[in-house]
Amino acid sequence: MKKRTLLSWSSGKDIAWALYVLRQQSEIDIVGLFTTVNQEFKRVAMHAVRNELVQQQAESVGLPIQLIPIPYPCTNAKYDTIMAAFIAQVKEQGIDCIAFGDLYLEDIRKYREKNLEGTGITPIFPLWGKDTEMLSKEMVKHGLRAIVTCIDPKIMPSALAGKEYNALFLELVPASVDPCGENGEFHSFAFDGPMFKSAINIEVGETVSRDGLLFTDVLPGQHRTTAYG
Repeated sequence: MKKRTLLSWSSGKDIAWALYVLRQQSEIDIVGLFTTVNQEFKRVAMHAVRNELVQQQAESVGLPIQLIPIPYPCTNAKYDTIMAAFIAQVKEQGIDCIAFGDLYLEDIRKYREKNLEGTGITPIFPLWGKDTEMLSKEMVKHGLRAIVTCIDPKIMPSALAGKEYNALFLELVPASVDPCGENGEFHSFAFDGPMFKSAINIEVGETVSRDGLLFTDVLPGQHRTTAYG
């Protein structure tokens, strides 16, 4: 029997690729997505992606998505309480596994495993341990397209904010930066690739500085904005 699995959806390239990988595993049945969103700003945390665009992603991959509102500001204790209630809810719905797009950060993986301990739901990490340089090139080669929505300008050129995650972007990323941004150097919004039935129409908006980071707004649009044109 296939394992009924939910995917923790960040809206970025890695989790989009994780969906692509999981759909090639015969024992896994991806039945839905979920993500936490800032209740005040109606955006995915860190990635700063609008709720509307996350819902368009879900439609394009053919899966339902549950948006979990998180108050702003939110303490760690409050966040854990909200997520514990969500886990209990999906367990009652017969969910066997929850998949994550983490690559190699041990503390993050242990946190996720601890939160699911004793729930009867198994955490799975389809991209875990993959070489990020090879993975980044593999994603681009197979047609995954994403816009960089957040960067840390202290360690990356400010000009890379709002650019497309592609071969040119990977060439311009400093050698000290993980090419998948696993350490939080940057975040993205995936809008096209083999996991989508059709590309999501977007426009790249303004870039603003907030809390020491640069955030680029991505808006629904009739025409996609290319990276360096």
